[in-house]
Amino acid sequence: MKIPLSNPDITELEKEKILEVLNTPNLSLGPKLDEFERKFAAYISSKYAIAVNSGTSGLHLCMRALGIKDGDLVLTTPFSFISSANCILFERATPVFVDIDEKTLNIDIDKLEDKIKQLKTQNSRLKAILPVHIFGRPCEINRIMELADYYKLSFIEDAAEATGAEYLTGSEKNTKKWKKVGTFGDCGVFAFYPNKQMTTGEGGMIVTDDENIYKLCRSMRNQGRSEDGAWLQHERLGYNYRISDINCALGIAQLERIDEILAKREKVARLYNERLRVFEELIIPEFEEGKKISWFVYVVRLIDKYSRRNRDLILAKLKEAGIGCSNYFTPIHLQPFYRKMFGYKKGDFPVTEKVSERTIALPFYNNLKEEQIDYVCEKLIKIIQSI
Repeated sequence: MKIPLSNPDITELEKEKILEVLNTPNLSLGPKLDEFERKFAAYISSKYAIAVNSGTSGLHLCMRALGIKDGDLVLTTPFSFISSANCILFERATPVFVDIDEKTLNIDIDKLEDKIKQLKTQNSRLKAILPVHIFGRPCEINRIMELADYYKLSFIEDAAEATGAEYLTGSEKNTKKWKKVGTFGDCGVFAFYPNKQMTTGEGGMIVTDDENIYKLCRSMRNQGRSEDGAWLQHERLGYNYRISDINCALGIAQLERIDEILAKREKVARLYNERLRVFEELIIPEFEEGKKISWFVYVVRLIDKYSRRNRDLILAKLKEAGIGCSNYFTPIHLQPFYRKMFGYKKGDFPVTEKVSERTIALPFYNNLKEEQIDYVCEKLIKIIQSI
């Protein structure tokens, strides 16, 4: 049996909508873009949405729109895809890492507060917090918002893996409400790569309620073009971060069934949890009260007695059995050029390193069948218990 790690769910109707755009005479970019932005903003409950060609581009534009520049510091997590830190380097600012919570794998909120206090005491140029909703699991948003407000820091949400995730906000029973991630900070960024919950092939989306951020990001994604979009008129430094109408047509179609997509993914996650919960060798991703996870990947962890070498052997044997799998993530601070730039070494962020050495991402996508899940779980446990 061959089971890939991920498998995009694109229907025949969605393919037809792409072909419809491709076959439009005198195609000009724009109509599908506007529609996609409008519908995504409505879905997220954000005032503005700006579609771009990737989540990485979206994060970079947020850095520029918030005025992050050379010498500034931005707090973020070392346990993430590398773009959440690279976007800070793009503006010659410095990512300052804070270790993660071992249970949630999100940025450790207590360590975050301690780091803010330390940097403020040093009169540093600390400007922003950029947490990541890792694997679609919301961060401790209320406390991050409190810290950002108290210390007057910008708050950028990396929601690239979290389309549709929700957080229960409010302190009193009658004020509590569910709100989608990406809408709590000054701005949020989503991504639509093929392994994400919904895809546009390639693409991303910035959301914000701030009109100035909206206007700046719209301009900068299109070579710094002026607000009226006049041809060859450029008001500021910009980039070619545009997304095509073809990508947007797919995004619109996927958005129409996003609730169905998220429900399918949650069902797969629950089936995995039911089968793997009984095995003491594994730590499974549990549901949390007050958070609605948007399941991006399904990642289990080996308990402490297993080493990275054990994990890598398990991955190799799973692949031999036709099961797509991977580790998630290599710590950003241990990537070669981060070591070279900042002098990071093993042991700097021990929780991130401990978790990273023991992660196993199992096949996970909308239409994964129950018998395939059974096969994966049986092989996984058999392999672990043979070590």
